[in-house]
Amino acid sequence: MRGRSHARTHATVPRPPLRTTPRRYALKLNNAILAAPEHVPLYAELVDKFPVEYIAGGATQNTVRVAQWMSGTPGFAAYIGSIGADAFGAQLKAAAERDGVTTYYYTADAPTGTCAVLVHEKERSLVANLAAAEKYAKSHYDSQPIQAVVDGARVVYSAGFFLTHASETMVAMGKAVAAARGAKVYAMNLSAPFLCAFFKEQMHAVLPYADFVFGNESEAAAFAEANGFAGASVADVALRIAALPKASGARARAVVITQGADATVIAVDGAVTTVAVPPLTSAQIVDTNGAGDAFVGGFLAFFAKGATLVECAKAGHWSAAHVLGQSGCKFDSAAKYTA
Repeated sequence: MRGRSHARTHATVPRPPLRTTPRRYALKLNNAILAAPEHVPLYAELVDKFPVEYIAGGATQNTVRVAQWMSGTPGFAAYIGSIGADAFGAQLKAAAERDGVTTYYYTADAPTGTCAVLVHEKERSLVANLAAAEKYAKSHYDSQPIQAVVDGARVVYSAGFFLTHASETMVAMGKAVAAARGAKVYAMNLSAPFLCAFFKEQMHAVLPYADFVFGNESEAAAFAEANGFAGASVADVALRIAALPKASGARARAVVITQGADATVIAVDGAVTTVAVPPLTSAQIVDTNGAGDAFVGGFLAFFAKGATLVECAKAGHWSAAHVLGQSGCKFDSAAKYTA
């Protein structure tokens, strides 16, 4: 499995006293924003005042880390992304490789992207400074070493955030997978409602190459609104995305939409299957950050093993539940899923 997209360190502050920091920086719980100039001092303040934990982050990298863990196979997953020539870049590389992921980073002329994750009573506030993460050069993707990585992959995945600055690389990746005539699959994620609304053209340039499309109910609703069928049910949105034109006829597109505690919807070949989510108590949930990324990681790891789509969804539910019990997108490497 190979991953593409942003590379960021996530600086996670477990349950900080949010009485002062969010007010000073006008942050809100259960929210995510891009860092503005006034947020830059936040990162140093967190390091100075709170016990910070560094996690190799970014939506795609989270998924690839979880897929490596869930696979149980050394050398299963690799990640291609962009970092800076700085201490955060070194920390990110070391953290990803501790999780068993082989990394192929492009070193950009910018600081390594960081995302401050402040958690208070199970709710989080994210402040992302993309920096090097949005400086990925397509020339790196086109280079022989990276092409060899893509050639050797069976599953290629990217979160939708890459649409904001390098959709042409996603298209190139999709074309390479389509040329394999079913020997490989390309998976992408809707990732955020704003992408469906404001990067519609880029998204539709990539969708023809997607064998799998992942998303959640909020993203499905945003996609429906942006594409002229607002108010459609999650199942109908999934069916419509599955039926969009496809560059390769080697396999039908599968669309997988999660709905939190409600059943996951899978649409493929004009049919919808729902897979119940095992219930969790409030006490079992520490932090919701990264649960969606973890679901996709578990799903794709088991798809690569030859599991059915329902089995893949169940594996994804388990990996997501495990991450929900952690602070940040991390996992107990000794924990094993048995179908």
